[in-house]
Amino acid sequence: MNGVLPNQDIAQMIAEDQIASTRRITEAQIQPASLDLRLGTMAYRVRASFLAGHGERVSDRLREFEMHRVDLTDGAVLEKGCVYVVPLMESLALPEGVQAVANAKSSTGRLDLLTRTITDGGTEFDRVAPGYCGPLYAEICPRSFSVLVRPGMRLNQIRFGSGQAVLDDDTLRALHAETPLVDGSAVIDDGLGFSVDLRLPDTTLVGYRAKPHTGVIDLDLINHYPPEDYWEEVHSSNGQIILDPGAFYILVSREAVTIPPGYAAEMAPFLAMVGEFRVHYAGFFDPGFGFDAAGGAGSRGVLEVRCHEAPFVLEHGQVVGRLVYEHMTEVPTQLYGAGIASNYQGQGLKLSKHFKSG
Repeated sequence: MNGVLPNQDIAQMIAEDQIASTRRITEAQIQPASLDLRLGTMAYRVRASFLAGHGERVSDRLREFEMHRVDLTDGAVLEKGCVYVVPLMESLALPEGVQAVANAKSSTGRLDLLTRTITDGGTEFDRVAPGYCGPLYAEICPRSFSVLVRPGMRLNQIRFGSGQAVLDDDTLRALHAETPLVDGSAVIDDGLGFSVDLRLPDTTLVGYRAKPHTGVIDLDLINHYPPEDYWEEVHSSNGQIILDPGAFYILVSREAVTIPPGYAAEMAPFLAMVGEFRVHYAGFFDPGFGFDAAGGAGSRGVLEVRCHEAPFVLEHGQVVGRLVYEHMTEVPTQLYGAGIASNYQGQGLKLSKHFKSG
């Protein structure tokens, strides 16, 4: 059956050495429909982002672009505005017919920490060809905050699948009729439309904007940093805000979203360019996200927004993204938020887990 592989299949791939690692893979890395990847011990500061290209190895291209090396063993700072390539602990020996897609984890994206996976022979970021056998690398570019990292940190994750698993619009409408995927009416057009909420109940606070000159964030410190040291509050009393060019914002979707147990989802841009801004979504939506039985009723999507060349007016209810749903090959034995450490189940407008809340 075509679809995304669940946690029990990922565990079997590890047992059969289709997924290997320089350090034992832990149960905590295995999510309902993905595997967390871990940083290795060395970061390479490079002149520019790159892809290996057909027939080329990342290690060979590193010699071409490397500026210097950063030993991560005792912790090291990756500086804002710089590009690094870090060999990951995990490597793959995929069976023919099994491909993979990688993405930044939710907390990574909320820090504006651009993290993409590259492979030997790769011609696209975050895409691993069927049957790929070789190492994995993370390209990391901190865009708003410098970060302190250590070996074993999990900034990105990978999802495995076979064949075409994406639900077409007719199937998505039928699923929504059976199990409501959003509260209220669903906008279904090449996926499930997502709009921005700029009229939150009982408050004028609608989002946060990253401050330009801040201290380092240690990614191991949870619920630690005062938000006001790193973020400016964004308020609106009329359901609109003006995005500043180059600024990074955390906003929230108007819709509460549900991912039923037999499905997974990924956020995608609504259009290649909507006005003068771009919404980037980090992380996958695992089976059980927002699912009532998994404690997720009312979970909203957090939007990571960056404006480009000109100031742009963003208005309440404006569609800014879409959720692409995919079939699982079978229901995972573990759902998001049900007995596992899931930081964003039931979330509303929420910064990454590194910041104090309440």
